[in-house]
Amino acid sequence: MSDQQADRPTSPPEAGASTRRRRRPLAALRAWPRWARLSTYVAGGLVLVLLAATVTVGVLVRRPLPQTSGSAELTGLEGDVEVVRDEHGVPQLYGDSLEDLVRAQGYVHAQERFFEMDVRRHATAGRLAEMFGEDALESDEAVRTMGWRRVAERELAVIAPRTRQLLEAYAAGVNGYLHERSASELAVEYTVLNASGLGYRPEDWTPVDSLAWLKAMAWDLRGNMGDEVDRALTAAAVGEERAEELWPAYPFDRHEPIVGRGAVVDGVFQADATTGGTRLPQRPAWRADARAGQRAALRRVRDALDAVPSWLGRGDGIGSNSWVVDGEHSATGEPLLANDPHLGASVPGVWMQMGLHCRTVSEACPLQVAGFTFSGVPGVVIGHNADIAWGFTNLGPDVTDLYLERVVGDGYRYDGEVRPLRTRTETIEVRDADPVTLTVRSTRHGPLLSDVDDDLAAIGEDAATGAAAGQEYGVALAWTALEPTTTADAIIAMNTATDWESFREAASSFAVPAQNLVYADRAGHIGYQAPGVVPVRKSGNDGRWPAEGWRPEDDWTEESVPFDGLPNVLDPEEGFVVTANQAVIGPDYPYALTEDWDRGYRAQRIRDLLEEEGELTVEEMLDVQLDDLNPMAGTLVPYLLDIDLRPGYASDGQELLADWDGSQPADSAPAAYYNVVWRNLLERTFHDELPEELWPDGGQRWFAVVGRLVGAPADPWWDDVTTEDVVERRDDVLRQALLDARDEITRLQSLHPEDWSWGGLHTLELRSATLGESGIGPVEALVNRGDWEVGGGSSVVDATSWDAAEGYGVTAVPSMRMVVSLADLDDSRWINLTGVSGHPASGHYTDQTDLWATGETIAWPFSTEAVDEAGEDVLRLVPGRTE
Repeated sequence: MSDQQADRPTSPPEAGASTRRRRRPLAALRAWPRWARLSTYVAGGLVLVLLAATVTVGVLVRRPLPQTSGSAELTGLEGDVEVVRDEHGVPQLYGDSLEDLVRAQGYVHAQERFFEMDVRRHATAGRLAEMFGEDALESDEAVRTMGWRRVAERELAVIAPRTRQLLEAYAAGVNGYLHERSASELAVEYTVLNASGLGYRPEDWTPVDSLAWLKAMAWDLRGNMGDEVDRALTAAAVGEERAEELWPAYPFDRHEPIVGRGAVVDGVFQADATTGGTRLPQRPAWRADARAGQRAALRRVRDALDAVPSWLGRGDGIGSNSWVVDGEHSATGEPLLANDPHLGASVPGVWMQMGLHCRTVSEACPLQVAGFTFSGVPGVVIGHNADIAWGFTNLGPDVTDLYLERVVGDGYRYDGEVRPLRTRTETIEVRDADPVTLTVRSTRHGPLLSDVDDDLAAIGEDAATGAAAGQEYGVALAWTALEPTTTADAIIAMNTATDWESFREAASSFAVPAQNLVYADRAGHIGYQAPGVVPVRKSGNDGRWPAEGWRPEDDWTEESVPFDGLPNVLDPEEGFVVTANQAVIGPDYPYALTEDWDRGYRAQRIRDLLEEEGELTVEEMLDVQLDDLNPMAGTLVPYLLDIDLRPGYASDGQELLADWDGSQPADSAPAAYYNVVWRNLLERTFHDELPEELWPDGGQRWFAVVGRLVGAPADPWWDDVTTEDVVERRDDVLRQALLDARDEITRLQSLHPEDWSWGGLHTLELRSATLGESGIGPVEALVNRGDWEVGGGSSVVDATSWDAAEGYGVTAVPSMRMVVSLADLDDSRWINLTGVSGHPASGHYTDQTDLWATGETIAWPFSTEAVDEAGEDVLRLVPGRTE
């Protein structure tokens, strides 16, 4: 990190200088659809309501649907590109050059998803207020402060020239589609916005727009920043010792890491090595008594941490499953690879299925790939080509730190000196209002998030006890994604990799977000590679607690963990690899990746199932993805059954648990009752001592916490501190949770247990993040879909997560599911959460959701013969006339 000053040092905005409402931009981003509830929508909504009685509304809604047959011109193509769509609208593209295929991909993405792409680029550039007005200003201020688009602009100069050329070709394809159509022909959402007086016409797409979207992906998968602050706030509430009880260590004795052996020798990870280096010295323990004022500030910071829009999901339960088995564990005799990323639920879903095929594969045209794409980004992100297959889960290393900074006038304290703040000025255009000028200040550690939020700015008041006159406290963000990286290079390189070595070479460019990569190839090999930029901290900073920015020993070093030192394995002895966000490797690994792993319940269940099955078929791999065993039930239910309840109404639910196998299908009555008990148990145990923002969400961390507590009946956590002269013990809390749950499920569903169902409580609603939150019934009905009753649950292999602090509704889901058969790629299967289209009037808007909800998949044709057989529509893109 550099101390060089950019622009000029300036003073922070004067307190009280702003006449706008109190700013909480980061909190606004946490629930980012809030800015969609704009008065400007009312006019547009009324227009649609008035038109609803006429055929005109149908014309307006269907007007943006894409052309899928015949021919269309696309300027810049060197030759024809065929777009073959199957019954679900999944496009497979055939061309004669890499540039043609990527250009056509941009065109097809724009056909199906341009409004989604446009909103994302406005969000990642901090320009939502231009479209949605002042209510979007808070989120723009936060993103501008972090500078996502500024980093993306610098990144354009860092990536390989070939990648830049492909980004430009992709952008030209998007723009070729835009230039042919008016706004109302691009998306019905523009019709609504323009009916409200916006007069909007989308700008041309640029390569930076694609790169900026990768920053949003990196933010959502950024690691343990929330845990970092929550530890401090929990310590403030209950003391450091008890706070540590709520973050149990990873259970290496019960849950296997991804890579079971190996060590770093001379900077290179060797899977067969048994000795290696040692960890860096750890920082001193968090000094709770010395940081009281700073903890008060961090309480306000917490809202910032979960703030940015959940385009790819966030929170406990957000993760992914992937695994790969070799030929000896496959009924086909060749590897099988499965992946299902768990992300936030939305419509349209984050993925769009697609194939990119060179008619003749050669060095000049090497693409023969199919899988899941991001609209707005060229190439296939997850999938397979003719030689290899790969999948992702979140590695989850600690790549962010919050630094408390001592700010003095135009400078900040560091290593006994006052150094000048770096500053820049941002101007935010606001619909129907004057532009807003934002001054962004940064220290050597990163931008001061506290400058864009009045609550965070109160750090100066909360943390200044005993501080020198004129000194305030700020909060700076250090994050690996705030430096230019080469992730865009990795995507195309993976698409064209042919073996383990070329795949690893591609993975070495995958900088942020750091991921677990599983691999299989048609030569019979399987493997695992951990890529990504992971900082190496100095001895004063272990990344688990907010750091003191004035102490050099809390800094990051200039180096990151070397790629060759990251864990990897090819053809492991046990014949399979499982990644589900658990610990990557054992505690003797010399580099500190993180202490905040997912605690491995999903991963261990998958391992157990693979070992039980022996040789797996494609169908059995899909069955594993749908496993809905609750890993906490086996621990908790015996204690619940020991509670003596009065026969009849009180014990009806308890009797269901006596015969329950722990599975959670949608129609399960015992699963419904159990989860209501679980929610009430968490409330009874923790709500009395933890502030509301720290209430348990009920996911894997809380499995570990309660799993320990049930064996300690007199632990202080069981006591309700709000009751005087009474000390509750475990069985008191369990009994009351059972009774409370009986009353609650009766109110929510029925007096009669035979009418209870987990799916009736645990419903999935797909909502558009823009018009779907407008507050106008007809408009919301146009774009939203639901409800689906689903099984599964948080930290279950079928990971349909829910938040016990809020209710039982689904908050995150397997965003897609795929199983690749390396024996015959045409036997592979896939399914998307929604569909390929972002147009509400399209038959492919949510045409895969019913199948997804019942655990079904669709055929994944890959060979030319299979694609032709499945094809229902063919669009020929031909070179257009140049102007």
